[in-house]
Amino acid sequence: MIVLGIDTSCDDTCVAVLEVRGSRFDVRSNIVSSQIKVHKKYGGIFPTLAKREHKKNLPIVFKNAIREAKIKENQIDLVSVTIGPGLEPCLWVGINFAKDLAKKSNIPIVPVNHIEAHILINFFLIPPSNFLLPSICLVVSGGHTQLILMEKIGNYKLIGETRDDAAGECFDKVARLLELGYPGGPAIERFSKLDVRSSKLEVKLPRPMIKQKNYDFSFAGLKTAVLYDFLKRPEKIRKSKEYKILVAKEVQQAVIDVLILKTIRAAKEFGARSIILGGGVVANEELRKQFIENSKHQIPNSKLLMPPKELCTDNGLMIAVCGYFNREKATKDFDKIVAEPNLRI
Repeated sequence: MIVLGIDTSCDDTCVAVLEVRGSRFDVRSNIVSSQIKVHKKYGGIFPTLAKREHKKNLPIVFKNAIREAKIKENQIDLVSVTIGPGLEPCLWVGINFAKDLAKKSNIPIVPVNHIEAHILINFFLIPPSNFLLPSICLVVSGGHTQLILMEKIGNYKLIGETRDDAAGECFDKVARLLELGYPGGPAIERFSKLDVRSSKLEVKLPRPMIKQKNYDFSFAGLKTAVLYDFLKRPEKIRKSKEYKILVAKEVQQAVIDVLILKTIRAAKEFGARSIILGGGVVANEELRKQFIENSKHQIPNSKLLMPPKELCTDNGLMIAVCGYFNREKATKDFDKIVAEPNLRI
């Protein structure tokens, strides 16, 4: 089976071709066209600009993906496309492209939930087995921070989510305040790796909601705490590299502390046999390292799954994999496939 995956949910134009033979997955192509240069000068994503870039780039990315996969359009058996959550103008670009292709080639479409795709990409390398379930899934990105109980593929229960800013959104806003660069997550990570020698400066930030017994998150307060600390500093300190490094280290660790504590506590409470991570923030090396260390010591009988760093951020492969696992939802009733920007899992 040849599965095409299309994602235009935010600011990356993504197309992948996946071949499935029995239980074996073979990536024929996986191409991502980034819009970072377009949005960099604004320090954030403008939906109308992102939509324009998707419309321009998607046909090109699709042709390149087909060429690299060494297939023809009529060899595609299934089209899977993100319908949400995401930016509505962007979602429609991918959906309409998928519909046109499917109508022309008379093939069905699987509507894909972007959050579920971030989870199921983990089964690209490790086939899902009963011993891995139930699982606690943490999806953490620029737009989402959610804890999900997965009993089996397709059976999910949202047990916690951010009440305001997502973790990645917090990183973006802090990076913008400190003028560290765009996108914020990688910029924060880059600065947090730098050393500060014998500093007299000290930066202490809160760990929001870490002591609350629920599984919700809140990162708007962390961003505000950075702002208050920033404003009380003399201008010379604010602009110093030393200060920026210390803030980057502390805000990154604050986010990691909250994510790890709540995820592991949920895994213990629900008797999870695995913890599954997904989303762009999971590409953060320090977060990955500390999750490995903490899960090994605190829940040694559970397995930790996380995608390779290049598959944490948005990509067409995760949409193709999710489409394959949801192939029973394939339809040729294309009018029912619509953008759902606030789609829930």
